Amino acid sequence: MHNFKPMLFSNMKQYTKEQFAKDVVAGIIVAIVALPLSIALALASGVGPEQGIYTAIVAGFLISFFGGSRVQIAGPTAAFATIVAGIVATQGMDGLVLATILAGLMLVIMGLFKFGTLIKFIPYTITTGFTAGIAVTILVGQFKDFFGISYMHGEKPIETTEKLSAFFNNIDTFNIQAAIVGVVCLAVLIIWPYLSKKIPGSLIAVIVGVMMVKLLDMNVNTIGDLYTINSGLPKFSMPAFTFAKMKAVLPNAFTIAILAAIESLLSCVVADGMINSHHRSNMELIAQGIGNVGSALFGGIPATGAIARTAANVKSGGRTPVAGMVHSVVLLLVLVVLMPYAALIPMPTIAAILFMVAYNMCQWRPFVRLCRTAPKSDITVLVITFVLTVVFDLVVAIEVGMVLACLLFMKRMSDETSVSGWSYVEDPNDSITLKTVPLHVRVYEITGPLFFGAAGSLTNISVKDFTKCLIIRMRSVPAIDSTAMNYLNELADLCDKKNIRLIFSHVNEQPMKVMERSGFVDRIGRENFAIHIDEALEKAESFVEN
Repeated sequence: MHNFKPMLFSNMKQYTKEQFAKDVVAGIIVAIVALPLSIALALASGVGPEQGIYTAIVAGFLISFFGGSRVQIAGPTAAFATIVAGIVATQGMDGLVLATILAGLMLVIMGLFKFGTLIKFIPYTITTGFTAGIAVTILVGQFKDFFGISYMHGEKPIETTEKLSAFFNNIDTFNIQAAIVGVVCLAVLIIWPYLSKKIPGSLIAVIVGVMMVKLLDMNVNTIGDLYTINSGLPKFSMPAFTFAKMKAVLPNAFTIAILAAIESLLSCVVADGMINSHHRSNMELIAQGIGNVGSALFGGIPATGAIARTAANVKSGGRTPVAGMVHSVVLLLVLVVLMPYAALIPMPTIAAILFMVAYNMCQWRPFVRLCRTAPKSDITVLVITFVLTVVFDLVVAIEVGMVLACLLFMKRMSDETSVSGWSYVEDPNDSITLKTVPLHVRVYEITGPLFFGAAGSLTNISVKDFTKCLIIRMRSVPAIDSTAMNYLNELADLCDKKNIRLIFSHVNEQPMKVMERSGFVDRIGRENFAIHIDEALEKAESFVEN
């Protein structure tokens, strides 16, 4: 039952006044970061600005309270923006509420059945592809407000291609004043982090945008011009459950559940690396389910763990779920006291903030690196997932991407399989029997193909404080993919951090080609690749003695 115990309850056993003070400060800072983002993401999702705050308050509090991570901060995220906008446009708010509740129930069931560890079966190429695709859809969706375009023909585009078409069809309504506000705010967002890291650039951009419009009397749409601001407390509302409605929103509910699971657990893994901790994946899924049900019942939208806000929490000193709960309470106070002032925020400023959100989440560097270095099968899955996300939607992209990844993996494995007669003579040059391993050297042997479903086993590799050299024996690894390479790069980062020399023994042809194309061999150094275990041990012993 330890895996189903909220991290908050475990942390309370040794909680101190000093940590409480740090958590409060961290919670306040994260709330300042979350405020403009929650409003911007709500507008990008096709709902009112206050609904983004509702989500951060309700879902943020519940997920921190019940969650399996010490520092996870939850709320509306960019990954859901296009999905939510599509549901609202086709099914209305009732459809969104119902889909979010069903998604929450799915997440709870996934956690209870211990599906937390199964998320590793989503290939790295697919997560990179659809994340980049979502970033593009967010970017395109904000062209209208950034350039002050008005849809004069009554268009209500939903798909990315429709939004792009409507934008160019109405390009003659371009508003130069809106574009100036957008460009200035975007410049603030880019430059401000170099000037100060204590105050979020999004808050400064909001202040600059409001001042420009008001002081210069610029003809630019604000939130108040397009939306009715509600500063009241979130109100409980139960949607009507009918079989027909549930059937209509079920595919969207499944997409929300899968995406929430993937993003929240990825955020947990990132946070674990920052604080040297381990999250409880199944409890985190249950908490995500509870948080999404609560968010929907109180007027919010889908929520999940937010990597940027989680990182801000860690950097600000937050180390327990109390910081996430404080962040929600602070946002509740802001909602009651300051929400009417949100009407003054110019729409180009919101668009500029979302441009930066899209840039930060697009992962263009990993995308380009994979296109340059990954096996052709992985590149195919990556590009197809990206294109389908942009042209169609995330549901189609994940479905096709997973089927294609499985088919290509089976083809890859079949190519590596061979049948041969027995050999009664073991290679004496590559035998580990009765080998002497120095105290400061650790040896791990990997058996079987390293692909997206098995690459997580690399996380079982551990080192001691006194370890100076780590040997990875790979004579039984016939193939490796880009997900496994991502794990090997993380292992290399760990060794660099701890000043540990990393040596590979007996790397086969296909893994060596992948390592060479990705630049991993040059990073480690060719001198750290040994033909057999004897040579690897000699290299390690020589290094330890020196």
